[in-house]
Amino acid sequence: MPEALPQEWDDRRMDAATSPIARSDDGRSFLVGDASGSNLTAGSLVIVSGGGERQLALVEERTESQPALLRGRLIGVLSDGGLDTARSHPFEQGTVEEVDAATIEMLHATTGALLEVGTNLTDPGGAAKLLPHRFNRHTFWCGQSGSGKTYALGVVLEQLVAHTALPVVIFDPNSDFVRLGELNPDASGPAAEALAQRDIRVLRPRGEGDAGLRARFLDMNLPSKAAVLRLDPIADRDEYNTLIHLQEVVRVGDIGQMLPMIQAAQGSGDTHPLADRIENLRVLDWEVWAGDQTAVTDVVAQRPDATVLDLGGFSTPEQQLVVALSLLDDLWERREERRPVLLVIDEAHNLCSPRLDSPLAIAVRERIVQIAAEGRKFGLWLLLSTQRPSKVHPGILSQCDNLALMKMTSPVDLGEVGTYFGYAPASLLARSPWFRQGEALFAGGFVPTPSLVKMNARLTPEGGSDVKVPLR
Repeated sequence: MPEALPQEWDDRRMDAATSPIARSDDGRSFLVGDASGSNLTAGSLVIVSGGGERQLALVEERTESQPALLRGRLIGVLSDGGLDTARSHPFEQGTVEEVDAATIEMLHATTGALLEVGTNLTDPGGAAKLLPHRFNRHTFWCGQSGSGKTYALGVVLEQLVAHTALPVVIFDPNSDFVRLGELNPDASGPAAEALAQRDIRVLRPRGEGDAGLRARFLDMNLPSKAAVLRLDPIADRDEYNTLIHLQEVVRVGDIGQMLPMIQAAQGSGDTHPLADRIENLRVLDWEVWAGDQTAVTDVVAQRPDATVLDLGGFSTPEQQLVVALSLLDDLWERREERRPVLLVIDEAHNLCSPRLDSPLAIAVRERIVQIAAEGRKFGLWLLLSTQRPSKVHPGILSQCDNLALMKMTSPVDLGEVGTYFGYAPASLLARSPWFRQGEALFAGGFVPTPSLVKMNARLTPEGGSDVKVPLR
C-alpha cells in the first residue's frame, strides 16, 4: 500500500478541528493521517466511517517515512445487528473516531472473550478479556525476572479454572501455584465463587496417599526407562537387551522388584551390569517411585479441574524429569481419546531448553516438541512460561499461536520475540522495556485484538512470592 496521502488530505489535516482522515486500498489494512491533534496511539481501537459503512479498526503503528501517518488493520463491519468480523471493505476516504464502551463490549461478545484478566491500557477503564476457546492453541508467556510474570499467569489460570471445564495440569518447579485452591480473604465475585467449587489438587514429593507426586517406572515405555537408566541401545547393548526382556515379564510393582529378576538373568554369582548400573545411579533411593501407591498418571486420568505438580521438593533434579516424562508419555499414548488438557509449564527452560543434554532431559524435551507439533488436534495444549525465548527450543516456540509478553529490556530477546510472533505489532512489542510490573502485551488468537493490559489482582495467594530485603 502506498504511504503518501493525497493532496486533499494535506489540506484537511491543516484544520485541527477535523477528524483524522483514513483510507483503505485493500479492505484489510488502513492508513490514517494523524496531524489533526488526535490522541491515536498504537493499540487504540477506532471506528472508521467510509464507503457508506462503519468499521471497527485497530491502530498498530506509525509509518517510518511519515510520523504523522498511522497504519492499522480493519476488524469488521459495525451495524445495528452487531459486529461482522468476516467482512471488511476498502474505501477512498473516511473519518476516524474513538471507540466507545458499547462497541468494545460488542467486540468481546462477538469473539467470545469471557475471561476478564485486567484493564486495557489503551482504553483506560475498559476490561481486558481473553477468549477461553482459543487456549486450544499453544501459548508462550514471557517476561524478565521481576516483571510479575508468575503472578499474572496466576490471574489467567484462576479465570480458566473458574470459567471453563478444561482440565489444567501445572508443572510448578518453584511452588508458585500450590495455593491455587485457597481464596484470598478479600476475594469475591462470580469467579471467586466458582473457583471455590473446583476440584484443585496439589501433588507433592513425599505427600501422603493420593497427594503424593510419584511415577511408576514399570508403566513407562522402553525408551523412557532407558533414559532414566542412561542406557544407549548400541553402546550398552547387553544391558539394554536385558531391559527389553524384563519388560516382557515384569508387569506389576516397581523398579525395586526388577533386581532379583536381573540377577536371575545373570545365572552366576556375579552381579549383572544392569543391576550394578541401578545401584550406582542410586535410582532405588529416589522418592519418586510409586510402587503400589497412586501415581501422577492415575490422578491426572481422573481429570480434576486443576492438578498442581509441586516439582521443587525432590532431592534430585532428575526426579522432576521422571515425573514430567511419565505424565507426558502417558498423555501422548492416550492421545486418540481426544480428551482436552492444558499443560502449563512454568519456568519452561527446566524442561524445554535446547541446551539440555542428559538422556532423561532430552527425552522430556523431545516429547514436548512432539506435543507442540502434533498434539493440538488431539487436545494436548501447551502454555509455556519463561524469562526469554532463547531458553525454549525453537521447535516449540514456532508452534505457539498465543503470546503474553511482560517487561523485557533486552533488544536481542525482543528481536527474537518479533521473529517468532509476527502477529504481534512491532510498535507494541517495542513498548515492553517500559512496562511496569504487572503490565503485559497479549497478542494472537486468544485475545480479540493485540492489547496492552494491566493485570487484575489475584484471587488466590501466590505460593512463591519474592523475599523482601530486611530493613533495620
